[in-house]
Amino acid sequence: MSALHRTTQEPTITLPDPTRPPKPVPGCTVCAGLDRRRAQAERAGNIGRATTLEIEMRSHPRHAGGAS
Repeated sequence: MSALHRTTQEPTITLPDPTRPPKPVPGCTVCAGLDRRRAQAERAGNIGRATTLEIEMRSHPRHAGGAS
């Protein structure tokens, strides 16, 4: 059936909120360590370091499956 005759919508895409830190993948010690260091940097007011750690966590291979 062509797209012109489709009567149902595509499923909604849910994207993670980019303003919130990523969630560590359960059981991943690397993610847990990065999250701990990110939280420490944020508490210390070092937002640049916290952001760098967030990027590193999002780039971590365990997040490749869509966890955030």
